[in-house]
Amino acid sequence: MSASASARLNRPLKEVDPEVYEAIYRETRRQADTLELIASENFTSEAVLEATGSVFTNKYAEGYPGRRYYGGCEFVDVVESLARERAKKLFGAEHANVQPHSGTQANIAVYETVLQEGNPVLGMNLTHGGHLSHGHPLNFSGKHYKFIPYGVRRDTETIDYDEVERLAREHQPKLVVAGASAYPRLIDFERMAAIAQSVGCPFMMDMAHIAGLVAAGIHPNPVPHAHFVTTTTHKTLRGPRSGLILCREEFAKALDKVVFPGEQGGPLVHVIAAKAVCLREALQPDFKAYQQQIVANARRLAETLASRGFRIVSGGTDTHLLLVDVYQRGIMGRDAEAWLEKAGITVNKNAIPFDALPPLKASGIRIGTPALTTRGMKEAEMERIGHWIADALEHLGDEALNHRIRSQVGELTSQFPLYTSRLAEVEAALRAG
Repeated sequence: MSASASARLNRPLKEVDPEVYEAIYRETRRQADTLELIASENFTSEAVLEATGSVFTNKYAEGYPGRRYYGGCEFVDVVESLARERAKKLFGAEHANVQPHSGTQANIAVYETVLQEGNPVLGMNLTHGGHLSHGHPLNFSGKHYKFIPYGVRRDTETIDYDEVERLAREHQPKLVVAGASAYPRLIDFERMAAIAQSVGCPFMMDMAHIAGLVAAGIHPNPVPHAHFVTTTTHKTLRGPRSGLILCREEFAKALDKVVFPGEQGGPLVHVIAAKAVCLREALQPDFKAYQQQIVANARRLAETLASRGFRIVSGGTDTHLLLVDVYQRGIMGRDAEAWLEKAGITVNKNAIPFDALPPLKASGIRIGTPALTTRGMKEAEMERIGHWIADALEHLGDEALNHRIRSQVGELTSQFPLYTSRLAEVEAALRAG
């Protein structure tokens, strides 16, 4: 390589693409200066970020450890084997596939392992807290399989297991799927597994939201009960944005074949390296205390909002998230989300069970505590934040009040700094021109 070519490769991002460089800085600043309460988001460690941005991004590695279609994979095999073994140890699984790029892709891999086109499947209704990949008609899952939705009871807003059992007897599904993206209560894995067994089909649990809680023993573990367990790695597990699959040994060969070559070619080795890092972090003793604090924070936040007259769906939470019925106070979820964002508080609009409004308006907001717990915030901060949320929503449109809350948010975030070295480096570079 010539000296000029080498120089071009070694130019920093701020010189190569100052627009992207500035966007990254502004996003880092936004994350540091606002209260991130989106339940599916978290802040990774610097170690996870470092692995994600490593030279493994250069490497093709189709296949699996010891069985690659490319040369030069000896170190790829190291990180993928580490990720697989750590996942198995963390969750007590017989087999792990760490190659899926997302939770949805992990779900699709399971479907293609055990289902045929058009097979009946039970999955949780999206409007009751389920996920798009559990049978929504606009999603791959709903287009290729016959999903029968189950939901929650109107009186308790918790899963109606009697309904699940009745639907299973009626439709004789080829797979029972559990898991949700907006369900704040524990899921009875033993009951779901028994229902699946009663009709002779496998049971799959999508634990994307609760994987960290499960890893720490704060939530029951689905692995002993389910034939397949899928998850993302970035929510409560606090890793890179990606997915993985755990399964019983009897399905390992078929599942791996679906993931590669069935679904994808080369895996994202840099992301697999980051998964290995986050799984190691989750195996450390302090991870349990972190997950316990996540749940304690969610409960205190729910209690605070309830004390201000806001209805909490299902009456509370057992996990990292809560659903708040804001339409009961005459506010659409869409408007609550936008107004709170102006105050420096990031949540998302969300349908609630038996919602009278369409999804893009929604009657609720979903709130989660993993990211703020990562920053070190505890119950006292959750009380303050709960009152800020209530104040902002009770005075929707009061710009002066919202500005004061935004200022208080800034004061609080400065006490719990995030990515300080990254911000300092970029700010120094920007000052230098």
